[in-house]
Amino acid sequence: MLWFHLSFGQNRLEDFLKPSDTLNTSRRNTVIFTEAIVASGALVGLNQLWYADYPRSNFHFINDNAEWLQMDKVGHMYSSYHLGRLGAEMLEWSGTTQKEQLIYGAGLGFAFLTAVEVLDGFSSEWGASSGDIIANASGTALYVSQELLWNEQRITPKFSFHTTKYAQYRPNVLGSSFVEQILKDYNGQTYWLSANLYSFSKGSKIPKWLNLAVGYGADGMITGNGENNALFPTLKTERIRRFYLSLDVDLTKIQTKSHFLKTIFSVLNTLKIPAPTIEYSHREGFRGRISYF
Repeated sequence: MLWFHLSFGQNRLEDFLKPSDTLNTSRRNTVIFTEAIVASGALVGLNQLWYADYPRSNFHFINDNAEWLQMDKVGHMYSSYHLGRLGAEMLEWSGTTQKEQLIYGAGLGFAFLTAVEVLDGFSSEWGASSGDIIANASGTALYVSQELLWNEQRITPKFSFHTTKYAQYRPNVLGSSFVEQILKDYNGQTYWLSANLYSFSKGSKIPKWLNLAVGYGADGMITGNGENNALFPTLKTERIRRFYLSLDVDLTKIQTKSHFLKTIFSVLNTLKIPAPTIEYSHREGFRGRISYF
């Protein structure tokens, strides 16, 4: 009897996760309502937790394009892409047309992150960033352009992270816990463009799941603009850009009939798997890593 209930529950979950072949109005309305509630709640919560303690100002822009060796901008592109991908896939689940997925779904990341920029723009502590807005638009464009060109995502932005020694010097800025450091410590972040090799060579014997990834990271950053020596005179560090070449796996290309596994693979495909990597920086030149994340 227990086996029957488990099997019945799994079948119901599979039916729920299976995308609709035709428009399912109930699902579409649920998607729209859920996105509106979650986005509104996130913005209200962000306003209370992040902006409420700082004075308001007239809307204004700032130029922060030189900060953090542009790691924050790459992060905006990554976030916009995957929020848009999520929006499009949720509309696909509800059975909407590809046109509607691209117009109303893929734009989710750009719309939400632009709303955050508006909050920044009315805060005297920060300001709206034209660089952030361009990065947000780039992430959305990367998703939409691939759907229009190839009807699939051949190049996927991915993320990896490792802890660094720099967070201890400014935990309020770079994070005092592991979770905070993932979000704040740009020194430990690496962003990748992971290209599926089989997609560019249809019919070849290349495994359909095999990717080649190009990564970008940076370290030596304790402040955004590089005033490390002034703030920390005893700390000798140099801000360095790092570039990577590595193998990767496109989890969405793994063959399975399970819609539950497809959903899990779609979520995990935002992350780069650890793999042998070639690294380059102007200070150290080329070096190989057995595994890098």
